[in-house]
Formats: sequence, C-alpha cells, structure tokens
Amino acid sequence: MLLDHALYGLAWISFGAGHSLLALPGARHWLQRRAGRAARLTYNAIASLHIAAVVAVGIALLGDAPPYRLPAWVFAGQAVLGIIGLAVLREGARGYDMARLSGLHQLRYGNDPGGDDAEPLVTGGLHRYVRHPLYSGGIALLWAFAWSPLGLATALWGSLYFVLGSWAEERKLIRRYGSAYRHYRRAVPGLLPWRGRVPESDETN
Repeated sequence: MLLDHALYGLAWISFGAGHSLLALPGARHWLQRRAGRAARLTYNAIASLHIAAVVAVGIALLGDAPPYRLPAWVFAGQAVLGIIGLAVLREGARGYDMARLSGLHQLRYGNDPGGDDAEPLVTGGLHRYVRHPLYSGGIALLWAFAWSPLGLATALWGSLYFVLGSWAEERKLIRRYGSAYRHYRRAVPGLLPWRGRVPESDETN
C-alpha cells in the first residue's frame, strides 16, 4: 500500500511539473507558434489529459481499497464541505471570462495583442475574500471525497498541488500587474478567508 501511495504521488508530481513547464513564457511562446489561436485551448487540453491520466493511475493503484469506516458526522461534514466547494467554484468562476480562460475566445477571435497581460486584474466578488477562490473551492471539494485511501491520497496530493500552484501563480501575477497586485496581496489572504470580506479601498492601498 505504501508503494502504491508513493507511485500515485509521483504521478501527481509529474502533473505539477508538466503544468508548470508548459506555463513558462518560453513554452507558451513555442505552443503559440505551433498551435496559433488554439494555443490556450491546446494547453488546457494537455493539462486535462494529464490529470485524467493521474487519476487513472490512482484508481489502478488504490481504487480497490475499501472505504474508511467514518462516523456519520464526518460524512455529514464532508457533504457540507462539498456543497461549499461547488458554490465557491461556481461563484469564483464569475470573476473570470471563462471563454478566454478555456481558450475558446482565442480560437474564435484570435489571440489578444497583449497576450495574457491584456486580461484585467480581478479583485471583486469572492476575490475580496481570497486571492485564489478557484483553488480554495477545489481543495474543499477534494476533501469532501476523502472517505477512502484513494480519496484521501487525492485530497492530500491535490491540496499540495493547489498550494504550490498558488505560489507559482503569485509570481506570474506580480510580473503581470506589478505594484497593483502587491497591494492586493497585502490586503487579501491567499486561500483561507480568515480576514473576512476586505473593503475595496484596502485592496489597492
């Protein structure tokens, strides 16, 4: 069982490394030269196939393990956590142009002249509570299904990926938005809304 967990962890590490490498400016430029206006859509397709392969590895290694015998209150808490996660993901997505995020907009209308830098900094909605609401919702949803060895391992490795991914995202956002993002980062927490709703004036001062 320990070896199975280690192999599953390596699969997650491969996903994190691959996703990060593809996000590097050189890799993005290479992909844009090869795929043109379908570059972002191709990037997302590669990531989707990779994470599907990771989950398939987890199912093959740990899928036969029986679920944990957890108290009813734990299952109830996980159900609530799942509802919260879905709500956060849904509301957090409202802050983004999902057509641009997925690459469908670029496929239809072409790449923006300014690239990703043309996208505005989002600080409204759930972004006034946390800087990365989609990551927060994803973590909550992962732990809602942590009732078996596979679910627990997925929650652990997936949460680690989201935490490390948020740190990598921070560096990219600082390069893109400069002092505006630095001010925002000082005012709003990353993943846990421990400060509550941050007044709009605090986000940029």
